Amino acid sequence: MSATKAKTAAAADTTAATIETAADASIKGFEKSMAAVREGMEKATKGLETSQAKLKEGVEKAVKTSEEMLAFGQGNMEAFVKSAQIYAAGFQDLSKHLAATSKASIEDSVAFGKSLIGVKSVKEAVDLQTSYTKSAIEKAVTETNKLADASVKLAEQAVAPLAARLTLAVETFSKTR
Repeated sequence: MSATKAKTAAAADTTAATIETAADASIKGFEKSMAAVREGMEKATKGLETSQAKLKEGVEKAVKTSEEMLAFGQGNMEAFVKSAQIYAAGFQDLSKHLAATSKASIEDSVAFGKSLIGVKSVKEAVDLQTSYTKSAIEKAVTETNKLADASVKLAEQAVAPLAARLTLAVETFSKTR
């Protein structure tokens, strides 16, 4: 039985060595797997952190752009309101001037009519009519020129705030390209 015991002992030793080799191989394989998992998790964490940083940067840029656009739009509205105020005030002044000119013209016509009633000859009437017509035409031309100049000046003043915003828009948006 000793040979059988020796065979059994040798088989047990071989089996034990095989089990020990398999265990070592399993441990090494497990350690490699764990190292690969750790490495993968580190890469995933770094990738997630990079993605979060890029997302945060993108959101901050979007918020800043939104704030800038809101401020720009507000500036446009303020320029429009200022332009409208300038136009309204100027138009009111032009209207007052036209009313005063019309009143003066009516007064001149009434005065001419009264003086025409007191003429003693046709020649005096023609001379008076000629003088009045000449004076009326000169006043009309002068007033028309004044009105045209005032209208141009008003238009320039009223458009100035809008033109300034347009210039700013061109400068601002040409920089972003």
